[in-house]
Amino acid sequence: MIPATRTYGSRFAMAIFDLLNPIPYGLFVGTLVFDITYAVTRNVFWGKGAAWLVTAGLFFAVIPRVINLVHVWISARRTVTGVEKLDFWLNLLGIIAAIFNAFVHSRDAYGIVPTNVILSVITVLLLSIGQFVVGLNGFHSKGTAHD
Repeated sequence: MIPATRTYGSRFAMAIFDLLNPIPYGLFVGTLVFDITYAVTRNVFWGKGAAWLVTAGLFFAVIPRVINLVHVWISARRTVTGVEKLDFWLNLLGIIAAIFNAFVHSRDAYGIVPTNVILSVITVLLLSIGQFVVGLNGFHSKGTAHD
């Protein structure tokens, strides 16, 4: 039995999704590392760097999330699995946590600690769980389902 795979209505959308989807995760992990470093060292460089990383992560998260939104909720191509819906919700909640984290980073100096670390951990955990669940169930963004 070959596992089911995700298919998108457009190869272009699939290519854009595959290109941009990993970028926010890496930026949010970087944000977490910078936030922890800032909490320990109190060096403003790390706090400002984390603010830039979370903002860039949100910027790069928009297009893949819109493609995923269409794939899961708008597309009439086929029945969407529960795993795909769970992945959508986990990513959405992670992005919402990152948005709150971006607002927290607008505070002055050490006033962002410990909220920044907590929100970064929540963001990374939600995105990681989403990818883990998708990986466990054999879903990949490329290819088609075979019998």
